[in-house]
Amino acid sequence: LQFSKEKYLLESPPEKLRKELEEELKLSSSDMRSHGWYHGHIPREVSETLVLCSGDFLVRDSLASAGDYVITCRWQQEVLHCRVSEVPVKGAPARPRYHLENETFDSLPALVRHHAGTGRPVCPRTGAQLLCPVNRTLPLRYLEATFALASGHSGSAHSPSTQRGAHIKRRSVTMTDGLTTEKIIPHSPSTVHHKDVMRNCALSMDQIQEFRCPLSPVGETTLSPAYSSVSRHRHGSGGRVLAVIPPSPVMRRSSEPHLSPFPSNNNLPCSDTPPSAQSASAHGYPSVGSEAGGGYCELRPGRPPTPPSKSYVERLRVEECRAPGSSPPDGGDGFALPLVETSSGFKPGSYQSPLLPAENKPLEMGVLKKVKELLADVDPKAAAMHITKVDCMVARILGVTKEMQRMMGVGSGLELLTLPHGHQLRLDLLERFYTMSIMMAVDLLGCTGSTEERAALLHKTIQLAAELKSTMGNMFSFAAIMRTLELPQISRLEQTWMALRQRHTEGAVLYEKKLKPFIKAMNDGKESCVLSSTCFPHIVPVLSLLERGLAVGEGLEAWENSECGVDVVMSHLEAARSIAHHGSLYRTNAEGKLQGTTPRQEVLEIFCTEFQMRLLWGSRGSEGSQSERYEKFDKVLTALSHKLEPPIRHSEL
Repeated sequence: LQFSKEKYLLESPPEKLRKELEEELKLSSSDMRSHGWYHGHIPREVSETLVLCSGDFLVRDSLASAGDYVITCRWQQEVLHCRVSEVPVKGAPARPRYHLENETFDSLPALVRHHAGTGRPVCPRTGAQLLCPVNRTLPLRYLEATFALASGHSGSAHSPSTQRGAHIKRRSVTMTDGLTTEKIIPHSPSTVHHKDVMRNCALSMDQIQEFRCPLSPVGETTLSPAYSSVSRHRHGSGGRVLAVIPPSPVMRRSSEPHLSPFPSNNNLPCSDTPPSAQSASAHGYPSVGSEAGGGYCELRPGRPPTPPSKSYVERLRVEECRAPGSSPPDGGDGFALPLVETSSGFKPGSYQSPLLPAENKPLEMGVLKKVKELLADVDPKAAAMHITKVDCMVARILGVTKEMQRMMGVGSGLELLTLPHGHQLRLDLLERFYTMSIMMAVDLLGCTGSTEERAALLHKTIQLAAELKSTMGNMFSFAAIMRTLELPQISRLEQTWMALRQRHTEGAVLYEKKLKPFIKAMNDGKESCVLSSTCFPHIVPVLSLLERGLAVGEGLEAWENSECGVDVVMSHLEAARSIAHHGSLYRTNAEGKLQGTTPRQEVLEIFCTEFQMRLLWGSRGSEGSQSERYEKFDKVLTALSHKLEPPIRHSEL
């Protein structure tokens, strides 16, 4: 057997590499190795392939001037290399200073923090800013060995970092490391993937075009590099490289967003980067120790890029880094920057309805009487159908045009509400949830007839909740109606609930034994709705999680007063992933359930959120502060409840 120094050095087990990287990143912040954006001794050409979007940056050793550093960054389709000179301090040779343009800093991390945190350009000529660090996912020793082998000399001997003194010592590559091929984890596609990646990057520096590639343990095709200046096409029998083709850029996001003065940029697709054909590992390097089918996508040579789908994530993977004006692959529609909504979709001030005068007061008697008559005339099943239709329009499950999809960047509102730029939609849905709940409470508490009449109306409300849950599969409004029934102003009506149990026993049993336990289990993350029969999933916990600081709710959520709070949160976040993924299925279910129905326009109107806001708070108060509106109406509901069944005074006991 012939000994290969290259194979000996580079074929390290992924577990060993991951632990080595973790040890580096745990070092003191004064040690350069502790910073993920520092890539050490990598060539200029490789650094240019790692910065893909405008604002991406990394720091590497200067190969031309030992002891200096270079900040490589991309700004508006141009890759810049800004040298940071190491300036010795008289009388303190062990503590040099670092000079960039006309600025001097005590340390390189201080320089990076200053420019990334303040947005100050690193290059005044171009205005280039450091927005998003590109972090390494392999240890410096491994990177240094790789590129030193490519140029045919020892990595540690020629690395500027090893010549700066003991404060930045690095492990040299020696025979005592014990990195032998016997330690490679068997049957691990990621193992071969890591070695393939680094070896190809190293060989590309010398433009080596023939190389015997190791095969994947699970097949006869090689796993292609995640960041390489070459990609290889293999011959079916020989396994050799037949051509050198340009690389595919990489979709990635920074793992250190706090460095960026504009954190929202991390969530927006980049439009000023090279053409993209496929996706790969984050930040160019493969994820150390990652398993096949994990969080990163792998390139596979010779396969055409996947055409963009309606999924926001899939479209980003394919189209995020395409240059402006370039045509999408396979003649598909190009990806446009989503529109970030800044104002509510509800405009009660300009809302017009035949049921409302131009100017109305809160709970105006004439309007309230018409609403109660319409609700009394509609059976629970028909009411559930009307509510579901309006819900699906508000949530953008139905009625979504191509133009709306282009503006949202996704095909469904259920996908949008899980994304950063779905903030306003989440607030609108929470507004609808609470307003619908208050509206139904007013209907119940506004029944000033006998206790039996209130019990009958309470029974009808329970039937409405059951129809929303079982017939329509609308968990959103089902949760709103259940919230109405659980309001303290409703639950305290002991005489009404007693009459319900006596005259409508089946309704009372349905509520206590089925509906209440079901909504509690859903809120606790222990129950989920049947996917095939649901048109609007239970999204209220997700909305509350994502907008907890801005949305106005009551009391603590299930995860805030439970010993299993973390499990509850994780369950709802996993549900959000599923909701976004099955947006098209919910749309199909909604279309099927509403097919053949003929809604009445006046009934649709009373379930519109703008109408309910005008009815509850009047034409002037409907556009006031949300917290003030809810607080005032909580007092109104309490007054109505006490009027129906006055509280027992202590003096009467």
